[in-house]
Amino acid sequence: MHFSSILSMFAGLAIAGGSAFVAKNYLDGQQTAAAPAGLEMVKAVVASQDISFGSVIEAQALTTIDWPLEALPKGTYTGYGSLLPAAGQAPRRARRAIAQGELIRTARVSEFGEKVTIVQTLSPDHRAMAIKVSAETAVGGFVTPGDHVDILLTQGRGEDLTTVTILQNARVIGVDQDANEETDTPGVARTVTVEVTPEESQRLALAQRAGTLSLALRKIDATEPDEPLESIGLSDVLRELSPVPEDKPVRTVLIRRGTEITRTELR
Repeated sequence: MHFSSILSMFAGLAIAGGSAFVAKNYLDGQQTAAAPAGLEMVKAVVASQDISFGSVIEAQALTTIDWPLEALPKGTYTGYGSLLPAAGQAPRRARRAIAQGELIRTARVSEFGEKVTIVQTLSPDHRAMAIKVSAETAVGGFVTPGDHVDILLTQGRGEDLTTVTILQNARVIGVDQDANEETDTPGVARTVTVEVTPEESQRLALAQRAGTLSLALRKIDATEPDEPLESIGLSDVLRELSPVPEDKPVRTVLIRRGTEITRTELR
C-alpha cells in the first residue's frame, strides 16, 4: 500500500512536469509566431510604477520591455547605463509625471543633478504667477494642476460693485506647492500659480490689488473661441425686466378725486 502511494505521487509529478513543459513550448511558439520574421527588437526602458513630477529616477521604478526598433520613439532610453547615476553622482529627476508602463524619454527626465521646478513646464515666452485664492474663489477647491481657468476681478462696493473677466483660458501649473498634473484629489488651496504672458502678468498684478480674484473652471475639451467680455455691475444683475413685451400698447387711466388726479397704466 505504501509503495503504491509513492508510485502514484511520482506519476503525478511526472504528469505535472510534462504539462508545464508542453505549455511553455506552446507559449514560446505563440510569442515567436506573433513577432514578424526579420523584425529587429530592442530593450526599451519603461516605468514599472508611477513617477511623480520632480521625483528621483531610481532603478526600482524602472524595467525594460521588448520594442520594435523601427517604432521606437526618438530619445527613448534603451539601457540603464546612461539613465541612472554612477556611484557618488547626483541622480536625474522627472521633469513631467511619468505613468506606469510609459517609455522613459530624454525629454521627460532632467540632467544629472539638475534642479526640477515648475519653470521647466512653461510655454515659450510665458511666466509663472501666483494669485491668492480661497475655497469660495477657487471653485470650491476643485482646481488642480493642468486645468484651464478664467480669472475674474470683482471690485467696488454697494451699487458700484462690478465684475470683469481679465484673463481667459489660463493654464494652472501649480496649486500651493503641488505641480503634479496627475493629481486628482482636490483640496482647499491658498495660492494658485497660472501660466501667463508678460502683459497678462501686469494686468494680473494690478487686479490683485484692485479687488477679489475668482476662478471659473473651464471644460477640458472646450473649443469655443475666447471673445472679450464686458464688465457687469450690480445694477445689471438686479435689473427688473418688464413682465410683458415693451412694445405692447399701454392704456392710461386717470382717476380724479376732488382736486387730486391719479394716473394708472394698464397693460
